[in-house]
Amino acid sequence: MNKLLVIASLFSLVFYACTATGPYSATNKIYKKQAKELARSLMELPGVSPNNPADFKAGTTNFNLRKPNYVIIHHTAQNSCEQTLKTFTMPKTEVSAHYVICKDGTVHHMLNDYLRAWHGGVAKWGSVTDINSVSLGIELDNNGTEEFPESQLGSLLTLLQNLKKSYNIPAPNFIGHSDIAPSRKQDPSSKFPWKRLAESGFGNWYDSVLDTVPPAFNHLQGLKIIGYDVKDTTAAIKAFKLHFIQTDINPILGLNEKAIINNLSKKY
Repeated sequence: MNKLLVIASLFSLVFYACTATGPYSATNKIYKKQAKELARSLMELPGVSPNNPADFKAGTTNFNLRKPNYVIIHHTAQNSCEQTLKTFTMPKTEVSAHYVICKDGTVHHMLNDYLRAWHGGVAKWGSVTDINSVSLGIELDNNGTEEFPESQLGSLLTLLQNLKKSYNIPAPNFIGHSDIAPSRKQDPSSKFPWKRLAESGFGNWYDSVLDTVPPAFNHLQGLKIIGYDVKDTTAAIKAFKLHFIQTDINPILGLNEKAIINNLSKKY
C-alpha cells in the first residue's frame, strides 16, 4: 500500500502542469519531463554500498514526502505578471518560485510544493543556510515602488492560510526575501503590510506596549535570536527596519527600535 501511495504522490507532481494547449504548453512539457525523471529516480530502491558488494537493497516501508517549513515572500521587481511568468519559464534565468500572484488576485501555481524552487539564493535565517530546500517561494507582481492591491493581498492571505494548514508551518516562519538575504535584497518593499499578515497568523509582530530596554541589552544578539544574519550589521538593521518599522530604514536604531527588537526576540 505504501508503494502505491508513493507512486500516486510522485506522479501527481506532474499531472497539473500537463496542459496540451496554451501559451506555456511547450514549457509545461519540459516541466512534465523533468518531474518524471525525478519521480523515476525516487522510485529506485536505495543503492548497494560500493565498498561492500555483499550488502543488499532493503527499502524501508516507513516514509513520506518532505514538507516545507517556511514561506518566503518576494516582490517580482518586474512590470507585469506576464513578464514574471516568462522569466520563470526560461531555463537561462535559473530563477523560479512556487507561486506568482498577480495584481488582480490571479494565483499561478508554478511548481509543486514538494519540489525545490530557486527563489531564495544565497541566504540565511537562524541556523538555516539552504533556504530553498525547506521553503515555499511566493512572488507578488510588484515592481518595488507600487502599493499592493487588495485583490492581490486577499489571494495571498487565502493561499497562506491553505499552506499553513496543509504543512503545519509555524507562524514565525512567514518571512520576506530581505529578511533572509539582507545584504542583497529589499523585497517585499516597505509598502508590504507585514503587521496585517502577523495579525492573521503569518509572521510575528511586536506588542503595542513595550518593556524598557535592559541596560545590558545587545541589539545585535536580539536580531540574531529573531533570525537575522548579523555578519553585515548595517544590512541586518536595515532589513529589520524594512520589515518592522518601514517608515525609516536607515541603519541607526533608537531606543524604541531597540525595545521592539527586545520584544520580538522573546517571541522566537
